[in-house]
Amino acid sequence: MRMTRRIALAIGAFLVLAVAVFLGRWYDMKRAVPQPSTDNAVINVTNAADHGPGTLREALFIAAAATRGTTIVVKIANLSVDSALPPLVSSHGVTVQAQSPGARIDARALSGGPVFDIAGSNMSIEGLHIVNCPAAAVLVRAVRFRMESTSIESCDVGVDVAENASDTLITGNQFSKNRLAVRFAAAGKNSAVNQNNFSQDRDAGLWAVRGESGSRGDPLNVHDNHFSSEPTGIVAGNVPILVERNEFSNMHEAAVHLVGADAVVRGNRISGGESMGVVVENARGAVIDGNEIDGFKAYGIMVRGSANTLLRGNRLHNCGYGIAFVLGDSSAPSTAVENTIMEPKLNGIDVLGDSPILRRNKVLRPHGVSLHVEGFQPPGGQKVLAHPFLDNNTFGAGGADPAPVAGVTVGVEHRVLQ
Repeated sequence: MRMTRRIALAIGAFLVLAVAVFLGRWYDMKRAVPQPSTDNAVINVTNAADHGPGTLREALFIAAAATRGTTIVVKIANLSVDSALPPLVSSHGVTVQAQSPGARIDARALSGGPVFDIAGSNMSIEGLHIVNCPAAAVLVRAVRFRMESTSIESCDVGVDVAENASDTLITGNQFSKNRLAVRFAAAGKNSAVNQNNFSQDRDAGLWAVRGESGSRGDPLNVHDNHFSSEPTGIVAGNVPILVERNEFSNMHEAAVHLVGADAVVRGNRISGGESMGVVVENARGAVIDGNEIDGFKAYGIMVRGSANTLLRGNRLHNCGYGIAFVLGDSSAPSTAVENTIMEPKLNGIDVLGDSPILRRNKVLRPHGVSLHVEGFQPPGGQKVLAHPFLDNNTFGAGGADPAPVAGVTVGVEHRVLQ
């Protein structure tokens, strides 16, 4: 009996020792072989100098050589860039972010070129404050770039998006006192500008202009932004664009200026300015739909030299004039339908050398006349007559004594401008 117990104890001890040896060898093997990680590598910027260990420049070089995604965390409040930084080129994606929102990068010492050159895909910038750039703060020439919670101030161009870029998202940022806050060379596929604040830029908040006509790609989606105290909020020329649910206040020249084709301006609040709300110039197929426009000293909407433009369901009040149609294409007339113009300080609708279709519009309490129609006689040229087509409009009598025109309702003035 005792012998049996001793044998059992020996076997048990041997088994425990064998398990311990096996676990020890397994642990050593696991420790010797590195385990893969799906987390991004983190590189900290702790040095405000232009170059050297811990600087932003060094972090960009490390990120470019990394074999996985990288997050660069700016842990200092202020730093300066004295010479061109390396581009962001990693194929694994790089995020540059401030540890606390508002880390300030001063680029006044740069002789030219962008602060950040986005040359690789899947890059993002978050929470920085970039100032005093002689050129662009951010140049985007790759796909899938995102910028959010960032402030760009006193730069030539805030974000400059090249024609080959796509899937660009600019959201929740602040732009002020730049020459151009955001510039697109083309619409780009799946690109959007939303929930940003634009103020006091010298030329425009958003500039999306191509030199040649004809649309390319999906429309640039511009929505839910706020533009204030800009010369022009948005300038779009030959770039497909959807401008929707934005707020514009105190525009000096125009809230939106459209040239070319494929533009839709819908559901915006446009208030107060020295000149005009929406200008549609030499455009084809533009749609101005469901906007509220008030407080402009000149026209709420100006359609000039354009064709097939649709003004529908807009509400205009307390402007100098309501809507103007000037020298449009009579073979492809523009149309105004179901717009409401309340208390213009002068005329409700002006037609100069154009023949638009006017259906079911309302002009209420104009201080001038509801509809003012003039032909145009250029010096030494052929007279351009104005023959608007009128269908079921409501034109209230204003303060002027209009000249009657056969078949046209009360409050209409018609003449030829020499």
